[in-house]
Formats: sequence, C-alpha cells, structure tokens
Amino acid sequence: MRLLVVDDHQLARDGLVRLLSLEKDIEIVGAAGDGEEAVALAARTQPDVVLMDVRMPRMNGIEATRRIVEALPEIAVVLLTLHDEQEYIFEGLAAGACAYLLKDCTQRELMTTLRQVVKGGSYMQGRTLRLLLEEFRDLRRNGLRRELQPCDLLSPRELEVLGQVVRGQANKEIARELCIDETTVKTHLHRIFDKLDVRDRTQAAILAIQEGWCPLERQAA
Repeated sequence: MRLLVVDDHQLARDGLVRLLSLEKDIEIVGAAGDGEEAVALAARTQPDVVLMDVRMPRMNGIEATRRIVEALPEIAVVLLTLHDEQEYIFEGLAAGACAYLLKDCTQRELMTTLRQVVKGGSYMQGRTLRLLLEEFRDLRRNGLRRELQPCDLLSPRELEVLGQVVRGQANKEIARELCIDETTVKTHLHRIFDKLDVRDRTQAAILAIQEGWCPLERQAA
C-alpha cells in the first residue's frame, strides 16, 4: 500500500509516518503539512491511500479530499481528525472520503481501516455512524419526504445485503449471515452501487439511512 500522510502538526505527522513505516505492507510515499501540499503530492506520487487531517492552514482536508478525488478517483482518502462534528463528517464524506476516523482510535482500528479502503471498502466508526443516524432521524421528524422506495430499486436479496452493509459487516460476514458465497455478495454490491448511483459502501449506507430502508438499532446501540 502506497500511503501519503497529511497533518499540519509536525509532531503528529512524524509520529504517524514512523508508526506506519513499521508495517510491512505500507510504503510511505510522502508527508504533507497542509491541503495544498497534499493535492500536489498526491498528483506527483500517485498513492493508493491518503491519510488526511481535516483542519489545516491554506487548504483544509475536506477541500483537499474533494480535489484529489475529482482528479484521481482511484485514490482512497481516509480522514483522521480530532473533530466529530456532524458538519465535518457530512462534508468529508460528500467530498469523497472513504472513511472518517477520530484520532482517539486504536492502532489496530487505523490499520484495519487503511487495509480495508485500499481494497475498495469503506469505514465509519460507531460514533460517526451514530451522528449520521441522529441527523437523519431529526430530518425525518422535521418532515423529510421519502421520495424513493427500496422495492422500486432493489431486489429483496439486494436489500438484505444493503442492510448488512449498514450494520458494518464485511463481505465474508455478509456471506456467512445470508448463506451465500463472497463472490455472490460482491455481485450484489456492484448491482446495488449501480442501481443507487453511488460510488462505494459508505455512500450506499448513508443513502439507506437517509431513506429509512434498513433497521439501524443494533448498529446505533
């Protein structure tokens, strides 16, 4: 995995570089101190993943994410930040980030997330998903109209697969839960993405939450 590290605090940036360099499957291709530098370095080094801070001078991480994803959609961006405000989460995911981690995450959670997104997956911490859920519940209470119905778009099996995605299940877990093989899960996911016109699991999960298609109580507990 070719990784670009972006953080405006040099001590934090250097610490991440040292930590991640110890992983045998990770190659650090660069380190940037602000969004502008990150965009330039991403274009030059073509990393697989960018680990991106949010609040930075000159250009923040959300705008940098938007520019990187627009220019190089094959690059996965993981936002790593101190801030769990809904505004940052929504804007970051809308900009194209595949994952949103808080800096109090464990080393294991960070490594797992990086390895998941480089394979085309996505990730949201439980706290992040709860914030999204609360926001969409507020919208529904305030009269949000559901213009889409899942039965108009997805087959019953696709809706089952989407429900497992919303609960944070990996492909292997979905296959075991639904008694199908992983190849079939991947086929269903590609069809779901196409039908919903979304890019990845995160966007599919957010749409399912927004439209109230899948029960979320277990995930939000």
